[in-house]
Amino acid sequence: MSACISRFDPSQLAELAKRLVALTEGGLPLVEDPWGWLAERLEISVDDTLTLLQQLQSEGAIRRIAAVPNHYRLGYRHNGMTVWNVDDAEIARLGPLIGAQTFVSHCYRRPRQEGWHYNLFAMVHGRSAEEIDDYRAQIRALLGNACSADDMLVSSRILKKTGLRVASRR
Repeated sequence: MSACISRFDPSQLAELAKRLVALTEGGLPLVEDPWGWLAERLEISVDDTLTLLQQLQSEGAIRRIAAVPNHYRLGYRHNGMTVWNVDDAEIARLGPLIGAQTFVSHCYRRPRQEGWHYNLFAMVHGRSAEEIDDYRAQIRALLGNACSADDMLVSSRILKKTGLRVASRR
């Protein structure tokens, strides 16, 4: 912890953390120096701002700071959650391989359920339905004989993704 941050008592740190969340819950502004922007509003140095962020991350209060692109605005108007029935003995090897594909935004394992035999999920984005079909074929080829069935769940509407929202306590 930096000298400046460590001089604050726990209640001051808690207040800084609350202000930081309030400032960033709608996303960081598109400015040249977002850390400077935060520091100015928190009335602390950039180093202390970064230290605070690192501390909150190491404590598990925040997982990451990342860009969340709007894939529709980038031209990727087709997407689907592909689902795969993968041999349990192979999923630990194949899951990361599928998740590493450039056209897969997220990939995860889920337990099978009654009437639902799929255990590997991979979200794919493309510029056309044909491109999505091609990506599914590529995944199918990578999974090979370890996959016995697949399907795709297509979005019926666009859901707005947002970060953490903390209710005001006034």
